[in-house]
Amino acid sequence: MNPGVGRATESSDKPNDSRALVAIDLGAESCRVSLLRWLPNGPKISVVHRFPNAPVERDGELRWPMAHILDQLDTGLRSCAEIAIEGIRSIAVDGWAVDYVRLGETGHAVEDPFCYRDQRTFASEEAAHVQMPATRMRELTGVALSRINTAYQHMADGKLLQAQPWLGLPEYVLHRLGGEAVAERTNASHSQLLGLDGGWSHEIFSTLGLNPAAAPRLVDAGTDVGRLCAPLNQLPAFGDTRLIAPACHDTASAIAGIADAGDDWAYISSGTWSLVGAVVDAPMNSKKACEANFTNLTAAGGKTLFHKNVNGLWILKQCMDAWAAEGAELAVTKLVEAAELIPAAGYVLDVDDPDLMLQGEMPKRINQQLRRRGLKELTASAANAPAVASLIFHSLAARYAEVLKLTERLSGRQFKHLYIVGGGSKNRLLNRLTEEATELRIKGTCAESSTLGNFAVQLARLEGRRTKLTAVDVGVWAARLRAAIS
Repeated sequence: MNPGVGRATESSDKPNDSRALVAIDLGAESCRVSLLRWLPNGPKISVVHRFPNAPVERDGELRWPMAHILDQLDTGLRSCAEIAIEGIRSIAVDGWAVDYVRLGETGHAVEDPFCYRDQRTFASEEAAHVQMPATRMRELTGVALSRINTAYQHMADGKLLQAQPWLGLPEYVLHRLGGEAVAERTNASHSQLLGLDGGWSHEIFSTLGLNPAAAPRLVDAGTDVGRLCAPLNQLPAFGDTRLIAPACHDTASAIAGIADAGDDWAYISSGTWSLVGAVVDAPMNSKKACEANFTNLTAAGGKTLFHKNVNGLWILKQCMDAWAAEGAELAVTKLVEAAELIPAAGYVLDVDDPDLMLQGEMPKRINQQLRRRGLKELTASAANAPAVASLIFHSLAARYAEVLKLTERLSGRQFKHLYIVGGGSKNRLLNRLTEEATELRIKGTCAESSTLGNFAVQLARLEGRRTKLTAVDVGVWAARLRAAIS
């Protein structure tokens, strides 16, 4: 993959309808509104509007500022309409999974949605498995057990809220824009409520006492869910704009952007989280896969993302937030450069320590772990930031290597190369350490791969003749758009 500036020039790259397309990517740290246009020398993708995102703590609860997110998305869409004088053919939305919005009678959120890092699910996860053993839930879904999953969040909501309809965050944005209320399968597969047969698991809903009538209708990636409504459709560019549910799970969109038809490669979706694994033809839910807590998520085109969640650059971001509170504003690029000069510590962190997944006081949490393990603690202040960053990067690379070796054993494959997608793909030091630790050549990186995959699914739907998209359909367009990202 080529994430640099460039444009494809083959005439076949141009679709039948040359109006622009919009991709919205919701990220836990950054959201983007991107535009794909068909220019004389080829397709061009550009980020029109980007804004930071973070959960807000209110009365001891972590919630997403939904009104702010929607307001910023509106700004981005209006900017797209000003740029794309040829008109905009479609809009699609992807984002992080597991979180959701409860709907009131008007179809709006009854309250700001909880962030998956809120600690309310510690108790609800335990309560859920009193009613249904974890092994049975895993057997039904093929999904890794994690307290952040949607099932446990629903349990935490209580009976009153459980009766109200809900939508995943990307699907909620589509609904607010005028689309039908749906659950797209790549996103729904992360909920721990979807069975391996691709439908909602009646056994899980019944056993946990959840309301199946509140669950939205399931659709596949690439489904047209309606037409953009007022007030945006009053703008000339949006006069006849369709709304498409892409691979709504951002990781599924990111992997859809890779466009490699072989089976000798693995991926790391590197960002707040690191998703480490491979694309397989069908769910792999063996006893060993369950014991290793790998997950099986639906991919665009019907294949399966077989991977393990690894804590990611969240650890560094939380450290930087702590240092900023001390008055030290550090740039990531400069910090990476400084970390390159620091020798390896001789030990690594357990990056998947549950304590390192909680918000706040991350340098202190790191030292608490080192102390428990009898290892040398680090100076936690901003003055020692390069050494802390170096330890984090070495630790992530070491964990990636462990997980990829395990992926090979469980899948029966032997990997020759690696794709890294997501914002972490820009981290030169982490990429080098990952190559060294995994002994795999990085074949491609792309920071905006979820945008690329989002557009590929849109085009596969708009230009395709099949009612059900395949991985090949999506891959053809992803390959054509590789050089279009600026």
